[in-house]
Amino acid sequence: MQLFNRIEGKLLKERLYLTPNPERTTLSFYKYHQVADPKAFRDKLYHDFASIDVWGRIYVAHEGINGQISVPTQKLNEFRDHLYAIPWLSGIRLNIAVEDNGKSFFKLKILVRNKIVADGLDDSSFDVTDSGIHLNAPDFNKLTEDPETIVVDMRNHYESEVGHFKNAICPDVDTFREALPVVEKMLEDKKDKNVIMYCTGGIRCEKASAWMKHRGFKHVFQLNGGIIEYARQVKEQSLENKFIGKNFVFDERLGERISDEIISTCHQCGTPCDDHTNCKNDGCHLLFIQCKACAEKFNGCCSVECREILMLPVDQQKNIRKGINKGRQVFKKGRSEKLGLKVKSELTQ
Repeated sequence: MQLFNRIEGKLLKERLYLTPNPERTTLSFYKYHQVADPKAFRDKLYHDFASIDVWGRIYVAHEGINGQISVPTQKLNEFRDHLYAIPWLSGIRLNIAVEDNGKSFFKLKILVRNKIVADGLDDSSFDVTDSGIHLNAPDFNKLTEDPETIVVDMRNHYESEVGHFKNAICPDVDTFREALPVVEKMLEDKKDKNVIMYCTGGIRCEKASAWMKHRGFKHVFQLNGGIIEYARQVKEQSLENKFIGKNFVFDERLGERISDEIISTCHQCGTPCDDHTNCKNDGCHLLFIQCKACAEKFNGCCSVECREILMLPVDQQKNIRKGINKGRQVFKKGRSEKLGLKVKSELTQ
């Protein structure tokens, strides 16, 4: 059996969107654990998961595993059997998506990386297992009632822009690596305060909370399972929902609604909107927020320039982008000079 995909991504995506309401379950999971041979582990995972049509993105490293995937709903138990058969992953929490249209992923990609999350930290310099106290949704709500409690969003600016917890500090950063020193400096005179950190599914806070404790913060907490698990518990237990807006997700959905509030605006016209999209020009792919009216006006592009390029014959488009690799413009999401409404600001709250 081949251990990687050989079909062009565009064809797989077309196949996904032509399939009417596929019954698939989107979920995520992670675990810090010493993996002796990440490549061999990666190959075993690909063999097992591809056999049951698992799609998604999984990172494997010496420090563990980080996965966001989509599983055929009827094969969910079979997937669990494969995953839980690995001793150190037995019983691991699976964060089930809040909103799911079955179209989150269209192929399986399992990559060996140096780290399962790029954090820029030297793990040998501190105890990465000494993380903050894990809070469930009721305890999170209770602790945040204290006006002295500090809630910190450990995600990137384009994530918190569309949704965050009430009164949370949202650093205006582009990457998790950048967030750590920024947050530490912000709170350097508050080391005796209760500090609660949160992210999408919990993985970033495992490292961030351990780092903050290492740097002298005395009362560090983290939201167990992140926003995804919090939303599930709030719904199941009929709790007050302290999260406003959308939860940004790193798959084709680009977001799942947690509350009805829309707290962001279209980057092109300023209309209230929280729908992320990628510029349709293959030579750009800028991630930005676009309302339906602007999507029609700009043909799904971020600018007049990209709209005009998209109207050219395919061969001409290829010549224009030849030798240019912008990917998903990782360090420029929503900050392009083409977008007049989104500019880098100071730390927001």
